[in-house]
Amino acid sequence: MPMKKSLLLVALLGTSLLAGAHEYSSGELHIAHPWSREMPPVAPTAAAYFVVHNQGQQADRLLSVQTPLAGKAEMHEHVHADGTMKMQQVQSVEVPAGGEVKFAPMAYHVMLFDLARQMKDGERFPLTLRFERAGEVEVEVAVQKQPPVEETSHH
Repeated sequence: MPMKKSLLLVALLGTSLLAGAHEYSSGELHIAHPWSREMPPVAPTAAAYFVVHNQGQQADRLLSVQTPLAGKAEMHEHVHADGTMKMQQVQSVEVPAGGEVKFAPMAYHVMLFDLARQMKDGERFPLTLRFERAGEVEVEVAVQKQPPVEETSHH
């Protein structure tokens, strides 16, 4: 009996872990686990994160992002300048052939301004990514209290 219970527990946990992961593809691009951290209701902005894998032989470029949740969505990066870390807007992000680009805290990220409201843990919102070659890809961003555990990539 203990073996059957263990197998059942593994099966149930595996299913719940898969339900939490969400991935999207367009052509040679694969977008893994778009997420946003839950922010206090009075926070003026939020940020979204994801990883773009390019499995193709040609580079692509992320040109813009948009969501009905925000009046404005911009791509930003963190850079070291004069001994301090600062955030600056970027107009596009290159996704190298056979490579990936991580949108993560303290790296590239999507800033959301003029929010209709702050989303809560467990909610999702749409985010449209517009690529030069792959076109538009709509993803669902999962709002979480904590960042996701670093996942082992199988790509």
